[in-house]
Amino acid sequence: MRENRTPSRLEQVRSRNQASRPNHRRRFLTSTAGWLASAALPGISLGQVVPAEAAQARSPGSMTRPLRIKHIEWIDITLEYEDWIAYQLNHYYGPIRRTVYIVHTNSGLHGLGEGSREPREVIGKYMETNPFDWIGDETSLPLGMAMYDLMGKAAGVPVYKLFGQKYRSWVPVGSWTVSTHPKRMAEAVQKYAARGYTWLKYHLSPFENVIEQLEAMQAVAPEGFKIHFDFTMGGTDDHVPDLLEKLASYRIVGCFEDPLNEKDLPAYIEMRQRSRLPIVLHHSPLGATQEVVMRAADAYMLGHSKIGDAIRRAGLFAAANVPFMIQNVGGHITRAMTVHMQAAFPTASFHFHCDAETWKSDVVKERLEPINGFIRVPEAPGLGVTLDWAELKRLSELKLPEQPKWIIKSRFKNGTKMYNIADPKNSIFMVRPDRKRLIPMSYVSPITTEYWDNDGTAAYQEMFARIEREGMVLER
Repeated sequence: MRENRTPSRLEQVRSRNQASRPNHRRRFLTSTAGWLASAALPGISLGQVVPAEAAQARSPGSMTRPLRIKHIEWIDITLEYEDWIAYQLNHYYGPIRRTVYIVHTNSGLHGLGEGSREPREVIGKYMETNPFDWIGDETSLPLGMAMYDLMGKAAGVPVYKLFGQKYRSWVPVGSWTVSTHPKRMAEAVQKYAARGYTWLKYHLSPFENVIEQLEAMQAVAPEGFKIHFDFTMGGTDDHVPDLLEKLASYRIVGCFEDPLNEKDLPAYIEMRQRSRLPIVLHHSPLGATQEVVMRAADAYMLGHSKIGDAIRRAGLFAAANVPFMIQNVGGHITRAMTVHMQAAFPTASFHFHCDAETWKSDVVKERLEPINGFIRVPEAPGLGVTLDWAELKRLSELKLPEQPKWIIKSRFKNGTKMYNIADPKNSIFMVRPDRKRLIPMSYVSPITTEYWDNDGTAAYQEMFARIEREGMVLER
């Protein structure tokens, strides 16, 4: 006997390839008459470029009428961390979610993008437009990805050719983790090195001793592996020039990101002159414009910049012959887009980050994995990635438990104990606890930290309540 059940969201999306369906909450549809139902060409799967003769046979005149976006779907998914790193990442951030966009055109082409959920009014701006209207998109990063995917497929070329000449066929990429116990830091180096990465980035935290972390990582790092230190613009009582000089004496230290207050450009200029390792500026107070002319840093990072903004900055970096990289957090759709952009920008030679390596699975079939720290630039039309329907369905239905607040249990070598509350919804506290104005801290304090989850004991409940009352507990 056949079971009666309601089709899943992904089954509803698939069925649209066979027949027209009414509008639903995850679909933007337009026509000259208003918001109406629309259907993709029968038999065309996502990510497939329709041959000209097939398109003409299925839809007479489709190759002569202007290319138009007919509907946009967005599907929220939940990501699973890799098992070995899930404990620390979940404590910092809790479950990670993002939105996958599937953009359909009147010709049967489909473009993919991903990122945060955009407001309906932003999504609506793309309706009934030509993807080529969005060259140098300044409106939405995730939808801009989908526009470039569509443009590349329509033109039959890889996305990098839409930006200009190719400057590199292999693009450097880095891996990422969070500041945690030295043993876990060493494990991250081993795991990522085995997967072909040669860079590891993390935000320093004063809840851990950076020297102990560094020595643990260097003990297991293969020759050539480097650490990218992100200071998140300071916030400790360390004398930064001396600290950087001490860190630079270790062979695996590669660069220092945002070691000072982002507004103190004179200090950055002086720091660059003093440091024998590259100074990287991410949070540029002048938008990575005059800082570049002033030579405030050795390299720059563009974080979650819209495509048009990145194009303009790339021109300035090229004119000044300054290296830079793009940091857009996402999966392999994002990784593919970043690889294409860094392939075509003359000085985009610094290792980029997107953190796809921290997730166990993805919604596309292709995995852009590194070899000796480099990713090969895809040559297929568009982004070069195709949708994995089974994983999209699974991740759209995946429900992971939220990580509750927990206690940061720290101990100094003189026996002093310190207790704080960590909230995954306010993860910045783990790297910038100074923002709560509680106590001065240092990256080189003789400190070790444990994650104390709610174990149901009276001791936990009493300490949690005490921290809420006092803000922080410090005791002998």
